[in-house]
Amino acid sequence: MGDYAGMVVLSGRAVGRATLARQMLVGRAEVPVVEAVGRLVGMQGQEAKHPYVGLWSRVDGFVEGDLDRAVADREVVRGTLFRGTLHLVTAADYLRFRGTVAPVLEAGLRMLKERAEGMDPVAVVAAAERILKKEPLTFTEVRDALQAEFPAVNERALGFCTRMMVPLVVYPTGVRWGWPANARFTPAEAWLGKKLHRKEEQGELVVRYLQAFGPATPADFQTWSGLSKAKPVFDSLDLEVFTDDNGKTLYDVPDAPRPDPDTVVPVRFLPEFDNLLLAHAKRERIIADAHRPAVFTKNLRVKATYTVDGLVGGLWTAEKKRGVATLTLTPFGRLLKRDRVELEREGTALLGFLEPDAKTYEVVTGS
Repeated sequence: MGDYAGMVVLSGRAVGRATLARQMLVGRAEVPVVEAVGRLVGMQGQEAKHPYVGLWSRVDGFVEGDLDRAVADREVVRGTLFRGTLHLVTAADYLRFRGTVAPVLEAGLRMLKERAEGMDPVAVVAAAERILKKEPLTFTEVRDALQAEFPAVNERALGFCTRMMVPLVVYPTGVRWGWPANARFTPAEAWLGKKLHRKEEQGELVVRYLQAFGPATPADFQTWSGLSKAKPVFDSLDLEVFTDDNGKTLYDVPDAPRPDPDTVVPVRFLPEFDNLLLAHAKRERIIADAHRPAVFTKNLRVKATYTVDGLVGGLWTAEKKRGVATLTLTPFGRLLKRDRVELEREGTALLGFLEPDAKTYEVVTGS
């Protein structure tokens, strides 16, 4: 740390360590699963399995059943939220912040362009709410039912309008990882037995974001949340201000953890679409720009990665064939022996979590 025109300068490593500490990646946290999901202000969950892996890497002693129970008890839900994508969040946060991000979701309808021709969103929302009140439905079923009522409107537009405008959660069915691939949706207020908080709470959301991903810029918050014009909100809050190596202003909540930049951090495995890789406009705190094309694919996937010394060091995939579970590492550079040993140990434990019925476990390094 240095002093930049009277302001404390945080090096890239210092910023990275601060974020890792809040993400429970400097050491696994001994917290209940609902508290962990709350600390992270949600976890991106396009596919049901990914948050389970993300929690395994962050929560001490985490087992699948912990999250299954929280979902069954309706303390954690999966629904469309930040950036208009499916997130796993606490029920309390879904109720609290769904109204805050509603403008982002409604603005998403502009993406439909000419496909929205002839569509009255208010009428579609009313019909979708009526249809879904009867029973949980897949989006194919919702589209089919809406198409019968609005035959002249594009069916994809009808589905998208429902996804963005109607507060829905994914209906859990007790399968492994909580939800099947073609899951059904149900109205959030009915599922939780509570009303959504109608008032926008952008300031509160900024504070929660910084507690999970700070220190950060208004642009970082906008990237994560999908909301725009965040700078006035940041300025209205009682935040600490720093600068990074490039003289850029960083904001943070007072008393947040900012460990020594030389703090030793363990290797960690992150699932596909982990929010840590998606929560900042500039992502050098976690991944070097040179490695981004290997992780963020052209078809908008974010691959599963592992970190070494707090930075993304490569990719990983896991598969099971004939009783053998294999974790394949694809490093971005030369692996030091001690890092390889640590990755093999942590990777074997991850395989045990992913494939508990396998007879043998292997960690291999690909090219």
